[in-house]
Amino acid sequence: MEERKQAANRNYKDSVFVDFFSNDETAKANFLSLYNALHGTHLDSSTLLQPLRLEHVLYMSFANDVSYLIDDKIIVLAEHQSTINPNMPIRCLEYIARLYEQLYESKEKYSRKQLLIPTPEFYIFYNGKDAYDSNALLTLSDSFTNKHDAYALELSVKVVNINYEKGHHVVKSCKPLEQYSLFVETVRRHIAVDKEHGFEKAIKECIRNGILKEYLQRKAKEVINMLIAEYDYATDIAVQRAEERKIAYVEGKSLGLAEGKSLGLAEGSRQARLETARILKQLGDSTQKIVQATGLTQEEVEVIQ
Repeated sequence: MEERKQAANRNYKDSVFVDFFSNDETAKANFLSLYNALHGTHLDSSTLLQPLRLEHVLYMSFANDVSYLIDDKIIVLAEHQSTINPNMPIRCLEYIARLYEQLYESKEKYSRKQLLIPTPEFYIFYNGKDAYDSNALLTLSDSFTNKHDAYALELSVKVVNINYEKGHHVVKSCKPLEQYSLFVETVRRHIAVDKEHGFEKAIKECIRNGILKEYLQRKAKEVINMLIAEYDYATDIAVQRAEERKIAYVEGKSLGLAEGKSLGLAEGSRQARLETARILKQLGDSTQKIVQATGLTQEEVEVIQ
């Protein structure tokens, strides 16, 4: 099992969600069905679709984002199986800025002619176990320190709860998403009682019951590896958050609540920078480049495995 985990972490960076809606041979059809469900449209396979991907997304240590240029829109989708991060609008702001930078040359932005750019839309598909509003909206202005009625800059992220039992209309209207939701539910049920063989059992049950049958028959091994990587990542994040809370609690007793909270946040930031450095190191970046990107010292980067 340990060897299998190491292989998964080394070879797979995308989640099953990303593979199913962005990389697989059926991905464009799956995404198009999802787009139609979100917008109430009936676009068909003749619709022009351009996948968009960023090479090094420094604020994400695990790829769970899907981006397409379609119908003069940039659609950005992200899946979350853990608690929704309220800072997602800030992350999406960074993300869309880099996508626009990727789509247009600098000289186009300095032209006297107004540049027409595709409209961005951001969605989080939540299938975690915590209770969460099926139609929540996260906004960038929620983070602003100075609150007023109108903002020069705003960005909204729509949260869609895709847990099957919630019966969201988007899930009901999009068969690929409905099938994916049932798949996640099956995996979660099996892994809760059998961590060693839960993924394999879940895939066999799904194939038997016609859930993502063709996809899983083609890619069972790859899916298992991606699932292992996903669950390892989720476990790492949970451990980091637990450590942050523990540090804040222990130090808060002697330093006071405010200082303890600040220390916990600082440690969380350090853990995030270490994780980013580890990924960049795996991708072959030089120590100097990693130091510049993360703010870590050369000694800290060199000891990262």
